[in-house]
Amino acid sequence: MMPHYTVGLMDTQDRARWDDFVQRCPSATFFHRAGWQQVIEEGFHHPTWFMYAADGEQIQAVLPLAQIKSRWFGNTLISLPFCVYGGIAANDEQAAQAVDQAAQQLAARLQVDHLEYRHIRSRHADWQHRATYATFRKSLLTDPDANMLTIPRKQRAMVRKGIAANLSSTVETDTRRFFDCYARSVHRLGTPVFSRRYFSLLQQVFAEDCEVLCIQQARQAVCAVLSFRFRDEILPYYGGGGELARTLAGNDFMYWEVMRRACVSGCSLFDFGRSKYGSGAFAFKKNWGFEPQPLNYDYQLYKSSILRDVQPLNPKFQPFIKAWRRLPLPLANLIGPHIVRQLG
Repeated sequence: MMPHYTVGLMDTQDRARWDDFVQRCPSATFFHRAGWQQVIEEGFHHPTWFMYAADGEQIQAVLPLAQIKSRWFGNTLISLPFCVYGGIAANDEQAAQAVDQAAQQLAARLQVDHLEYRHIRSRHADWQHRATYATFRKSLLTDPDANMLTIPRKQRAMVRKGIAANLSSTVETDTRRFFDCYARSVHRLGTPVFSRRYFSLLQQVFAEDCEVLCIQQARQAVCAVLSFRFRDEILPYYGGGGELARTLAGNDFMYWEVMRRACVSGCSLFDFGRSKYGSGAFAFKKNWGFEPQPLNYDYQLYKSSILRDVQPLNPKFQPFIKAWRRLPLPLANLIGPHIVRQLG
């Protein structure tokens, strides 16, 4: 007899069994965790629908969704905004189809421009796709020295330059120094910054699975990175540094320290996250010996007849990016969170 699946929305009493399923499901990621509902609702004030399909009390599929309704950038239903991965995580194909159908019905009811699934692997070949991003994932060896030798020679020389500069790393319990490094970095790139509260909320919600590593020279912060831990994976997710980091190869040393510490603590996979094709970040990650894996996100159009291009590489945004770089940093930090929350 085929199981009958009930589709429900995660509530407070469901969070424990939701996360228990996510920890066990091979296709689930850190970005399927229940805590993202709190982060998105409290940090960005977007409505969420964290759908699950269950056979009795046993969850067999999850699909976290959030809606971003912006006057500038359109009305979208995404799994999951501000996250690299998302979409459906399931142990059973019928359960996956149940939440998939419910999400499509929700998208039609909300009259969104499009529904977006950020799967690592595409689920809907018949939907629209855009070759914008690749992700970089690589297995770690158990010995730090062996991992060092897997880094290509030129990049390994940059790591050793940071070591020779007497850089050191320290795990920090708050995000203040991290934010200062990160905000300067994204301002230089012409990108709006997230709020300080967002990063504090990540630490609060995900606790020991959200770690801030600060790189310093003689107690002066050079650069910093915020990483997520999921099962046996380490995901350095937000990072940055200023001019001193470029002079001292601080970013190179920083990612090596994330890798080294992760190896020592038992991680077996390093997830460098997504980058846009043709970007400096894409080239940087390839220089570490990581092979890009295309992220063919699934887009189903509803109210809109075309898929909007709201990526920074779109030429029409170049004047805005140039102007943003000229803003005083305190002003950019004040305005940025109001813009970035509408992008997802």
